Parts: sequence; C-alpha cells; structure tokens
Amino acid sequence: MSSTHHFAAHLVWTGASNGPVRDYESYSREFEVEIDGKPALKGSAAPPFRGLSHLHNPEDLLVAALSSCHCLSYLALCARARIVVEAYEDDATGTMAFDRVAKVMRFTEVVLRPKVRLAAGADVDKARALHENAHHECFIANSVNFPVRNEPTITVGG
Repeated sequence: MSSTHHFAAHLVWTGASNGPVRDYESYSREFEVEIDGKPALKGSAAPPFRGLSHLHNPEDLLVAALSSCHCLSYLALCARARIVVEAYEDDATGTMAFDRVAKVMRFTEVVLRPKVRLAAGADVDKARALHENAHHECFIANSVNFPVRNEPTITVGG
C-alpha cells in the first residue's frame, strides 16, 4: 500500500443564488460539496454563525469524521483480533470555545462514546484495549490539534 493518499472535494457556495455578500448579517451561508462518484453534500454554517440548522455544518462534519474514523479503525482491529462485534454506535460530542491567547474560536475537545456489543464469549478486556489502539490508528484523530477522548461502553451478547 502506498504511504501517500490524496483526497479531493469541490465546494460551491450555493448561497450566491440568494445574492452577493454585502454585509455579515444577510448573506447565505449555504454551500455544496461534491466528491467524484458520491452524492453531493449540502451544508451551511452552524446556527451560532448565522447558518441553517437543517443542513450539515463543518463542525458537525469534523465530529462525524472523528467518530467514523475511530469506528472503522476499531472494527478493523477487532476483525484482525478475531473479536466478533455485533453492534457499534457512538454519541460523539465536540466542544468549541474562544481561545483568548490565540484570539480564535477553536475546538477544545471531542469526546467519543462508542457503545459496542460483542458476541458471547468475546474477550471484553482485549476489546476495550483495542479502543486505545484505534485512537492511535485513526487518521483524523492524528490530524487534529485538540484532545479526542474515548469513553467506550462494551456489552456482550443480547
């Protein structure tokens, strides 16, 4: 496998159809992201930044990227370790705050709360330890400059 991978996305500010940017209060924050061969993703700014609440925003997508990357890393590690995972879901949250030193708004942390159900007889301790390994293998977590905490709940069967 190559040690370098490239990803591309094309963004169009679709809000332009509602008029040009004239002042901060009134311009549309809507955009669309196109990735070859995939459905377009419609987005906007987050509601605190005058965006539309019914569309995805970059902050939601960052939290979702961290959650999904951890999930996929964890499932791959479990598969290699022959740990049978029957179900996986996560209630991830991200916190943003104003950094007074840098004078910017930024993420201060993301907390992943995966709920994993293993097949009967699975090694729960090993499955729990694999969450730490998954964190170190997650490409997205390795790319951010804030803590990504992991609070897994693991059950067996059921």
